[in-house]
Amino acid sequence: MAGPTSHHHGMWRHPETENRFLETAWWETLAQTLEKGKFDAFFFADALSFYNETVMARGGQMSLLDPVPLAAAMSRATENIGIGVTLSTSFVPPYSIARQLGTLDVLSGGRIAWNVVTSASDREAHVFGLDALPPRGERYDRAEEVLNVCLDLWSSWSEGAMVMDKQSGVFIDKDKIKSTIVDGKWVGTKGVYSVPPSAQGRPVIMQAGSSPRGRDFAAQYAEMIFTLQHSLPDMQAFYTDIKSRMAKAGRKPGDCAILTSVDPIIGETEKIAREKQEYINSLVDPELAIAVASAHVGVDLFQHPRDESITKIEVEAGSLGSLDVIMQGSRAENLTLSQACQRFASSELCPQVVGTPQSVADQLQAYFDGNGCDGFILTPTVMPGSFEDFTRSVVPILQERGVFRKEYPGKTLRDTLGA
Repeated sequence: MAGPTSHHHGMWRHPETENRFLETAWWETLAQTLEKGKFDAFFFADALSFYNETVMARGGQMSLLDPVPLAAAMSRATENIGIGVTLSTSFVPPYSIARQLGTLDVLSGGRIAWNVVTSASDREAHVFGLDALPPRGERYDRAEEVLNVCLDLWSSWSEGAMVMDKQSGVFIDKDKIKSTIVDGKWVGTKGVYSVPPSAQGRPVIMQAGSSPRGRDFAAQYAEMIFTLQHSLPDMQAFYTDIKSRMAKAGRKPGDCAILTSVDPIIGETEKIAREKQEYINSLVDPELAIAVASAHVGVDLFQHPRDESITKIEVEAGSLGSLDVIMQGSRAENLTLSQACQRFASSELCPQVVGTPQSVADQLQAYFDGNGCDGFILTPTVMPGSFEDFTRSVVPILQERGVFRKEYPGKTLRDTLGA
C-alpha cells in the first residue's frame, strides 16, 4: 500500500525502513528491484479513507496516494513486470474503471491487473457522500455488473480497428468497433469505448474475496486470487474449494492462479532470522493492533474483553472474509482477543516464513509442492529491504532448483501467468 505498512503494522517503525512512499522515484526503483528478481507483478492494495483515528494516528494500514498514477510511473520505469491496481466497484463507474485501466494497460504494453474489490468500510462510503455501504450481497451484485460492463467495453474493439492509413485518410474502421449498451440494475453504459486494446487484450482480473459469495465470484471471473491462509492445511482446503468452484463454473484449473500471502524474514543464520522476527513483531503497537483488526472485521473490538478468547466474539456485520482469517489463525491456540489482534497486525495471520535463504526457499517449496497454492504474494516487514533481501538471496536458490523462472516468457502479464 502507498503508506507506512502492508501487512506488518510495525514496518514503518523499523530502523531500516525508508518511509519514502511519497516519492515517485522510490516506487520506480522498487519496481526495478522486483523486475530483476523476475517477479510476476507488483500489487497495490488500496483503502479509500482512514480506517479509524487510531490507525491514522499510529501509522496503521492506509493508502496515502492513489495507486493509478503510481502504476503509470512504475510501468514507465520497467519493461516486464506486471502491476496490479485496486479499484472499488462500489464507488467508481464501470466506464471510468475500463478507461483508466485500459489506458494503463496500453501504455505499459499489456502489464496491468485489476484487483476487483467491493469495499468493506462505511468510512469509504462516507468520503463519497454516502451514508453507508450497501449490504454485502448487493455489493457483489453490483460488482458483477460493473465487471461485466468493463469486460464488454474491453472486448468492443475488433482486430484491425486502428487503421491510421495516411493515404486513404481512414483512421479507425468504425465497423470494427461495436457500441456497448448496458442498462443494468446497478450500473449501465451506452456508447463507444474509446481506448484501443492493449498487447494482452485487456487487464488481468484479480480478486481477494474469501466469503462464500467472494469465492464464487473469484471462481467465475478471477485470473489471480490473493488469499490469506494460516497454515498448509488451510491453504490446501482453500485451494481445493476454489478449484472445485471453478470446475462448476466451466473453467479449467489453470485458468486462475491462487496466490497465498507470506511474509519472508531472512537472516544469515536461523538464530539471526528468529531474532529479526522477534524484533520486528515487537514494534506493533497493541492499541493499533486492535484498531486494525476492528477495521478489517467491521466491528469495534475495543468493546470486548481483551483477555477473552477471540472465538467467543460474535460478529453479524463487517467483512466475513477477514473474520474467517482471524478465527482460522486463532482456534488452534485458543488466542485471546489481544493476542489474536497482535498476530493479525504482525502478518494478518499469514505465515511468517523465517530462516536462512535456503530455509525460506524450502518452506515456500513445501507450500507449493503440497498443493497449497500456485504461487505467493510476498508482503514486506521492512521496506524496501524485505524485497531486496529476497531478490538477492532466495530467488537464485529457487531458480537453481528449477521451480522459478530465470527470464520472463513474454512481454505481457498474461504471458507471464500462462507460462
